Amino acid sequence: MKYFARIGNNEYEVEITDSQILLEGEAVDVNIVRSGIPELYSVLFGGQSHEMLITSDRFNYTVSIRSEQFQVQVQDERNRRLNQARKLPSLPDGELAITAPIPGLVVKVLVNPGDAVEEGQPLVILEAMKMENEIRCIRAGVAKSITVLPGQRVEQNAVLVVLE
Repeated sequence: MKYFARIGNNEYEVEITDSQILLEGEAVDVNIVRSGIPELYSVLFGGQSHEMLITSDRFNYTVSIRSEQFQVQVQDERNRRLNQARKLPSLPDGELAITAPIPGLVVKVLVNPGDAVEEGQPLVILEAMKMENEIRCIRAGVAKSITVLPGQRVEQNAVLVVLE
């Protein structure tokens, strides 16, 4: 099975077969064993032993090794193809309003005016029907203005953030 792992701006192709693990097409000697609590793993990599704590939220993983923490997004080959097929054509440059897909309560605003934002970055947490929803950036840019405050109720299609 082939997977694609994104850590920051770097993406890695990982292929797992019955006999080996390939990272970017090269065989990797690694052994991972669950150790103790479900999120704790003992990893033997390159002749060195490491303890790794992994927590997950669907396809997003937080990996802690010693004092370092990494945010990793993982897609299998099938989901990657489906997501690429769903992608919309690239958005035009210029101002772009990010709107509320549903009515709800603004719980948290995660950016400030002038902040550089990347595609997929969470901008606002919106609570609707007792669930928190991350409203994400649909293209890279700069947050020109924030039009909502935490605690504010918004209707569907209300402008939350304006990008430039």
